[in-house]
Amino acid sequence: MREKTILLYGDSNTHGTKPMSGFGESERFTPNERWTGILQKKLNQYHIIEEGLSGRTTVHNDPIDGKHKNGLTYLRPCLESHNPIDIVVLMLGTNDLKTRFSVMAVDIAYSNDRLIAEIKSCYVGSQQKCPQIILLCPPPINEVKGNLGDIFAGGEEKSKLLSHYYRKVASKHNLTFLDIGSVVTVSHIDGIHYDQDQHIKLAQAIQNLIESL
Repeated sequence: MREKTILLYGDSNTHGTKPMSGFGESERFTPNERWTGILQKKLNQYHIIEEGLSGRTTVHNDPIDGKHKNGLTYLRPCLESHNPIDIVVLMLGTNDLKTRFSVMAVDIAYSNDRLIAEIKSCYVGSQQKCPQIILLCPPPINEVKGNLGDIFAGGEEKSKLLSHYYRKVASKHNLTFLDIGSVVTVSHIDGIHYDQDQHIKLAQAIQNLIESL
């Protein structure tokens, strides 16, 4: 029997970026520390693909960090290169909160709707079955002054509204949904990324979701 494959598609919190004490000081947790690697150990009957890119948005070309940060443009090539895929775990939206994008919480949720539609369209007329999709809503951020909070000015209040709209998108597509804010909290260091103990909690929550499918 073929080993089942799970694609984890996200941003720096899927990449495993450590909380940043200073702008541009990016470090990554080891495979045994980040939630994606912990999940692989817990679900050793699956092949897990860690597809996390720092700064990745839902559908936006970043005018500063580059157009390659657009999660939509890379999604189809990613799916095709890793097929067959059984489950896609989608967690994007935090970087859309950056002030430079000037989008509302509802826009971020419907950008995820666009990503989900793209996933489904990849399998129309294909011999490959469309993967099951798990939609994760990122937790609320904290605008830590003098750090990443300056880039995300105004994003904290918007981030608190995401779960409401993400839940509507998940319901529309009949997807498995989890509000990550009910499981983890962001680090007090930068207000965006997760401390290592939160990675453990997140891995357990995702394991429970997958095993319940």
